[in-house]
Amino acid sequence: MKLRVPFRKTEEKPGPDDMTIVDHLRELRTRIIRSVIAVAIGATIIMVFNDRVFDFLLEPYCDIRPENDCLLLATDPLDPFNALLTVSLYGGLILALPIVLYQIGKFILPGLYPNERKMLIPFFAASVVLLALGMVLAYLFMPRALDVLINIVPGRFEAFFSPKQYLSFFVKMVFAFGVAFELPVVLTFLQMVGVVKPETLRRNRRFAFVGIVILSAVVTPTGDPFTLLVIGLPMYLLYEVSIIIGSRLRRRRTE
Repeated sequence: MKLRVPFRKTEEKPGPDDMTIVDHLRELRTRIIRSVIAVAIGATIIMVFNDRVFDFLLEPYCDIRPENDCLLLATDPLDPFNALLTVSLYGGLILALPIVLYQIGKFILPGLYPNERKMLIPFFAASVVLLALGMVLAYLFMPRALDVLINIVPGRFEAFFSPKQYLSFFVKMVFAFGVAFELPVVLTFLQMVGVVKPETLRRNRRFAFVGIVILSAVVTPTGDPFTLLVIGLPMYLLYEVSIIIGSRLRRRRTE
């Protein structure tokens, strides 16, 4: 006589409305673990190709050194190892950024309405593109910034940086430019939630222009007019773009 085991249906994953706090915490834990694994894989890749990565990072430094003698000054036996860890961590985070953003989106999207989901994806895409644009611009202006800072007192100083000092300046410069270029995303979001109106941004164009010039002067240590123009002009154009996007979104909401 054969025994029949009753067929059991596979338990379906609860929807966003049926999930408890514990379910949300488990989901968050899963997303965090996957993001950490992605960053670890990216950091490993950076470690494997550390020679090429360091050549890329030191190129702005090499441009201001005589005869391309651009070795960093190690004042501690652990300086090279710490520099490798720092570069691997930041590089792994950059390589894993698409996966990390995907995990964040998968965690947030189920709890949003369909129209909010449509808006969130362009926001993520615009944030990544503008962040990358700011970082690239910072890298291009890095040699000029280093040259101005070192030669602020001509003929009195010779540039010999430790790995920690140089990487700290590099990271601050790159991320400052990247965050500055996130201005239109922030303004568009504020218009979407009703904190700021497009009419208010239009009326305050002059104050916005002055604020952008000041922000550009703070971000760029050179302070010369050409650099301020190259940094400030795209930011102001992005300010105008955020007004146009905010106006269209408001018109659609009204319709």
